[in-house]
Amino acid sequence: MAIKSDKWIRKMAQEHGMLDPFVDGQVKKNDKGEGAISYGLSSYGYDVRCSDEFKVFTNIHSATVDPKNFCPSSFVDIKSDVCIIPPNSFALARTVEYLKIPRNVLTICLGKSTYARCGIIVNVTPLEPEWEGHVTLEFSNTTTLPAKIYANEGVAQFLFFESDEECETSYADRAGKYMKQTGVTVPRL
Repeated sequence: MAIKSDKWIRKMAQEHGMLDPFVDGQVKKNDKGEGAISYGLSSYGYDVRCSDEFKVFTNIHSATVDPKNFCPSSFVDIKSDVCIIPPNSFALARTVEYLKIPRNVLTICLGKSTYARCGIIVNVTPLEPEWEGHVTLEFSNTTTLPAKIYANEGVAQFLFFESDEECETSYADRAGKYMKQTGVTVPRL
């Protein structure tokens, strides 16, 4: 298995729709010409953006966080250019980009150092072969202060690992429960 370069990522995005929308190169300014947290194609990965849809964890109902019986009222829905994550809490968001992972590729999501240096951690997660959809991202605020996430700017980097053979059973073959998700998706059984 080998990590793939910018040339391979560009080809897969342009010819096979692996990333849509695809930004060919690093963008470091927002629409207003102000500095932005970078996103787009990098040397050996792709920096994705989060949309303006957020689910911020709240304990207003004193619910127990249970992945087998998740209470959707544990989140407050926010649509905004920024998301303020309370101290020692977390928020969910989704990527702007829709991904279609090839059958012989494993993709790993890693946090960006700009956020990590502020105590904001992005959950490391794999995107399995033949998974597709908007990726739901989890941001943990590890600090004792409120933390800010910016919509439509870089939030995580995806690394693509191509195998020399296809997997026997892909995510699509298993009809995975998060296949083709389009919004911020809470835990499912």
